Amino acid sequence: MAAARKRVKGGREKGATALTRTSPLEQRAPEVIRRLKNAYPDAKVALRFSNPLEILVATILSAQCTDERVNMVTETLFKKYRTCADYLSVPVSELAAEIKPTGFFNQKTKAIRAACQKIIDDFGGEVPRTMKDLDSLPGVARKTANIVQGNAYPEEHRKDPDAGIAVDTHVRRVSQRLGFTSNTDPDKIEQDLMKIIPREEWFSFTYVLIDHGRQVCKAPTPRCEVCPVNDLCPSSRV
Repeated sequence: MAAARKRVKGGREKGATALTRTSPLEQRAPEVIRRLKNAYPDAKVALRFSNPLEILVATILSAQCTDERVNMVTETLFKKYRTCADYLSVPVSELAAEIKPTGFFNQKTKAIRAACQKIIDDFGGEVPRTMKDLDSLPGVARKTANIVQGNAYPEEHRKDPDAGIAVDTHVRRVSQRLGFTSNTDPDKIEQDLMKIIPREEWFSFTYVLIDHGRQVCKAPTPRCEVCPVNDLCPSSRV
C-alpha cells in the first residue's frame, strides 16, 4: 500500500483522465479497476490449502470467521483429514470439537460431512470442477463455489459459463461504496460486478476488492485519506 499512498498524496494520478466521483460508472469503473489492481498486485486467497478438498473445507470454515483463525485450525486438521472418507470416519463430535474455534461448528460439521458424502456418492470422491456441480454440494453456495473453482481449477473457472465473482462481506461493502452496485443481495451484487469487471479478471479482482476492504475500505470507518481511488469514489470522506 506504500505505492498507493504515494499516488494518493497528490490527488488524481498524473496522466489520468478528468474523471470525478460523479462521472458515469462506465467511465469511472475502468480507471478504478486499474488503480486498485496496481495497488494490490499480489492479491490472492489468504486461506492455506494444497488441494481442492482443502480449499473447499477451508472456505466452509471461513464463514463468519477470520482467515487467520481458519488457517490455525486447518494447520492440524488437514494433516489428519486427507480424503472425504476421513471426514466421515470419525464421530461427529470429534470433528466438531476440532473445528470449534471457527464458530458455528455444529453447522459447519454438518456441511463438511454432507458435502464429503455427496462427493463420494456422485463424484467418485473428487471435488467437482464445474460451478453447477460445486453448487450442488450441501453447504456450498455461489460464493464458496466461485472461490473453490477459481483456486482449485482456474482453467475451468476461466471458461465455465456459470462462473462469476465471489461476493463476501468485503466485496459487498467496497462495491457499494464505489457505486458499482446499489444492491444488498450477494447474487445481485455479483451480477452487477460481472457487467463492470472484465471477464478475464473476475477471479483475480475478487481478491483485489477483498484486500482493499481489509486494508483501506474498512467497516465501519474507511481510511479514505490513503485510498488510491478516493477522487473517484462517491462515498469518499476526503
